[in-house]
Amino acid sequence: MSHRIALEGKDLVKFFPTGSSRILGRPTNNVRAVDGVSFSVRTGTTLGIVGESGCGKSTLARVATRLIDSTSGSIFLDGEEITKSSGSALRLSRRKIQMIFQDPYSSLNPRHSVGQIIGAPLQVQKISPAQGEKVRVQELMELVGLNPEHYNRYPHEFSGGQRQRIGIARALILDPTVIVADEPVSALDVSIQAQILNLLEGLQRDLGLSYVFIAHDLSVVRHIADDVAVMYLGKIVETGPASVVYQSPAHPYTKALLSAVPVANPARRGDHERIRLVGDVPSPIDPPSGCRFRTRCWLATDKCAQEEPALAPDASGRLVACHFPLESSLSSPASAV
Repeated sequence: MSHRIALEGKDLVKFFPTGSSRILGRPTNNVRAVDGVSFSVRTGTTLGIVGESGCGKSTLARVATRLIDSTSGSIFLDGEEITKSSGSALRLSRRKIQMIFQDPYSSLNPRHSVGQIIGAPLQVQKISPAQGEKVRVQELMELVGLNPEHYNRYPHEFSGGQRQRIGIARALILDPTVIVADEPVSALDVSIQAQILNLLEGLQRDLGLSYVFIAHDLSVVRHIADDVAVMYLGKIVETGPASVVYQSPAHPYTKALLSAVPVANPARRGDHERIRLVGDVPSPIDPPSGCRFRTRCWLATDKCAQEEPALAPDASGRLVACHFPLESSLSSPASAV
């Protein structure tokens, strides 16, 4: 398999101004949604990004696809920097990178038919398929498991899973190389989730797509991802091959996240150690000094408060931002159940 990089982010930062002074009316603070994140997606593979709600996953997705501009940092698509591109250059790069949204209900215009929705990117990009727009749209409807004869139906006539298939077809119509999927199955029933995941895997295999797959459900990411990046409060705390991260998590936060995944087999539940983290996620306006996870970590020492751990490789080749990564894989907090 090729190890070319399809999408890469370097030192990406996105701050949202908040609060305002009474005198000047200017923002007084920043929400540090994404704070120095680097990632890369190899061609034809899936990078899973996981973490709690509010950790910056969706903001990172929107920065990577240029739906919002980053405060600083660089984005490379197929080796070409697109961070500052605008106008026609940005429109051309958008053909290569598309997004599937979380909510299949609000991401489709209820006043447009399915044919109009899926074909809209062709209109925006001023592309005329050789076989005609309607034939191209119906081809894609069939590809994602929709009946091509439903071309003139409206979104309210479809179920949630079918609507997400419409969103996938819309993302595919420009023949992109990279698709960023922002929690594409979290709003769906579990049985439908499996169908959509299988569809995405089949499309990746047949079309050679590269995915950034964002989710808070680690069991979903385990099913689909080749590599995993774990985010906490705007930063990546651990990243590496999915098999390594899932089998032996090195960061305490990753270990706690994995312990929360339900065990399906009742016979194995007795062996399952559940780690309950104390306290809430700190505010992204005023994150803790040093390591951001230290306020909830059972391994934290004075060093964690004074020095921010660098995201550095360990013996297995994955990257971990922790001063005591080996200890975390061997120990658990006293509050573990």
